[in-house]
Amino acid sequence: MNTNYKNSYKATEKELVSLAVYNVGYQKCNPLYQWGPGIRDHYLIHYVISGKGCLQVKKQAHNLRAGDSFLVYPETEAAYTADEAEPWEYAWVGFNGSDAPIILKATDFSSQHPVIVNTPYGKEIARQMLHIYEARGNDFESAVAMTGRLYTALSLYLKGASHTLSQNNYHTYVQKAVAYISAHYSYPITVADIADYVGLSRSHLFRSFETVLQISPKEYLTQFRIKQACYLLKQSNLSVTAIANSVGFESSLYFSKAFKKEKGMPPREYRYK
Repeated sequence: MNTNYKNSYKATEKELVSLAVYNVGYQKCNPLYQWGPGIRDHYLIHYVISGKGCLQVKKQAHNLRAGDSFLVYPETEAAYTADEAEPWEYAWVGFNGSDAPIILKATDFSSQHPVIVNTPYGKEIARQMLHIYEARGNDFESAVAMTGRLYTALSLYLKGASHTLSQNNYHTYVQKAVAYISAHYSYPITVADIADYVGLSRSHLFRSFETVLQISPKEYLTQFRIKQACYLLKQSNLSVTAIANSVGFESSLYFSKAFKKEKGMPPREYRYK
């Protein structure tokens, strides 16, 4: 008898914002029901409501049960399977945005250990995921409501985390720097400008970014600008030169070189692929 039960929602528009819900849902799985192996283009958190199952990622198996959480990272191959005797049911939310890696770094999830056993505030997290689902919709009001409830759910993972004060300071610095980049990327800002705004030396800012995001401030700034350029290439009729100027590159030639290095193809090819 097929008892697999699934409610899910996928957003059709994914704007380039600080945090956006990509999909959300709830599923009561059949025995041995499996997703994957495959990859996602966003972060995906599952909270196990009941039953048991197994997450396989990076050649490691993680056996999970009711009260546990697991995180699938973007572009990371994973598979997860319901137990044969006690198949799990779970709630999930998929999301991305510039705030996502910073927030998740402040939780107890990590790419090396993407599970949290006996998740603190787990029942409230599941409740918030269901609230996100209840707010689903493709209009602006629904998007704002879903994002607000997602922040609430993620705040519970932060509340239950076990980070040291120094780690939290790094996250505070990076979050402040990312906010500055989000507001000023279209201007010819430099890493020195970012460091001055945050109130750190360039070396301390570099160390903060490397600790939290594993990339340098310059790499983050370039990637952020290229991401905005990708959106403009697909969603506008602006010329490549105009797009370069709009995302903070003073030279369209340098923009094209940086774009090709990041995306493996020149901007014009990306626009029409």
